[in-house]
Amino acid sequence: MGSCSRRVGRAARKRRQKEENIHSVSLSPQQQYVRLMKFLHQRGFPSSRLQPALFSDTGRGLKTLRNLQPGEMIISLPESCLLTTSTVLDSYLGQYIKSWNRRLSPLLVLCVFLVCERHRGEVSDWFPYIDVLPSTYTCPVYFSDDVIDVLPADVRKRAMDQRKAVHQLHLSNQDFFRSLQPVLNQPIEDVLTHEALRWAWCSVNSRSVFMSRPPNNFLSGQDNYALAPFLDLLNHRPDVQVKASFNQQSGCYEIISVHGTKRFQQVFINYGSHDNQRLLLEYGFVTMDNPHSVVYVETDLLWDVLKGDKSLDQKIKFLREHDYL
Repeated sequence: MGSCSRRVGRAARKRRQKEENIHSVSLSPQQQYVRLMKFLHQRGFPSSRLQPALFSDTGRGLKTLRNLQPGEMIISLPESCLLTTSTVLDSYLGQYIKSWNRRLSPLLVLCVFLVCERHRGEVSDWFPYIDVLPSTYTCPVYFSDDVIDVLPADVRKRAMDQRKAVHQLHLSNQDFFRSLQPVLNQPIEDVLTHEALRWAWCSVNSRSVFMSRPPNNFLSGQDNYALAPFLDLLNHRPDVQVKASFNQQSGCYEIISVHGTKRFQQVFINYGSHDNQRLLLEYGFVTMDNPHSVVYVETDLLWDVLKGDKSLDQKIKFLREHDYL
């Protein structure tokens, strides 16, 4: 018991020392964040106790201007601030989506909307949000061939699958893209490029929150993406616990702290119990001291190590049937 207490004490001291060495610079005075907050206030988001900042360890994130107590609301973002497929269907793109000869995926229509709104620039209602989105990403779909080649086999395969998915999304929807020419002031091939769609795909996949939408007659597949301006500046830490969901009563997407955060510290949330491979593939980063880390063992290695085992076929079959491979 005594040694356990000492270990806990050492861990706590190391964490405190690390936090003391972290520096941050407020981003709030910058024009693009002033615009973002004005945009959100106009849509019903009240003044926040959180402030955009650049941290020496994680880069951009949100810090709290006062102590956050356990069980306290971190953020409550009104539905009017969320960018969903309803936003797209109610926009100038809605008539083209609704009249298209087949149902489109929620992911595609969100990607197309982001690309078109970025192309419109400051004229876009969503410009204050799009202006603070990253211009590039570190997801594997952005990796060069040299980087892809040195990834572990399983990660390399999944990274290549990402590339193919984005390529296919762009290639298979050229007719739909061309139908949108009337709403664009440049040739469609100069706007809805593969690069632009890749950027939008990563924006939606890495920054959206889960929010189930009711089915409609115009889209196919599950519709559970919601882009959440300002809220999506919250970074992930695997040891943090929060409660996050859309509150039907309040009409807001809410995140509640379980353990609280000290004043002027970065506020973290938890994207899920993900190992580093999944974090890399879905969000473009890995974390140190990840309690969910696992080791992926190649099937060929199992065959080599256990080749003398008479029941190896049955064991491999069991692993495959239960999706352990």
